[in-house]
Amino acid sequence: MSATGDAGVLVVDDESEVTDLYERWLDEYDPHVVHDGDEAIATLDRLGDRVDVVLLDRKMPGRNGEDVLAAIREREYDCRVAMITAVKPDYDIVEMEFDDYVTKPVDGETLRETVESLYRRTQYAELLTRYYSLVAKHASLREELPASELRGSEEFARLELEIEHVREELAGTVDFDDHREVQHLLRELD
Repeated sequence: MSATGDAGVLVVDDESEVTDLYERWLDEYDPHVVHDGDEAIATLDRLGDRVDVVLLDRKMPGRNGEDVLAAIREREYDCRVAMITAVKPDYDIVEMEFDDYVTKPVDGETLRETVESLYRRTQYAELLTRYYSLVAKHASLREELPASELRGSEEFARLELEIEHVREELAGTVDFDDHREVQHLLRELD
């Protein structure tokens, strides 16, 4: 994703001063702002796959962030979730199915880096699925057709080029030196 990417970001926080600030910091994305948990779920229902990343406050009146997170996972929305909260992490977070945990106060650079990282993970998972599909086709053709026929096939040559292109794209998508990013990817692939 580029700095002016297409990521849809849902900001969920009961403090309008916070959401106003986050919205300004994330103006290069497609930010949507809500102020409570019920509104968050309704927005996800309405926007569907246009939301790639949810920035979720943990403590809100009514339906809190933990409940919203549980609903997101139960309903299987295709988005990544970062808890952006003043609550210091403790062992209670072990069972929570978020993708990142950022403790407030947070600055604009950290918020943008969080969105960028979560969106990249989404793109990586999609690319990896595509890569496995292409490789399976390649293996099936090599198993069933003679090598001489494959060498003369334009379709097979295009398939091999596409595999190489996706492989290069995968290599450029993930920062394998970032331990947290690799952990999240492995969990996603599980």
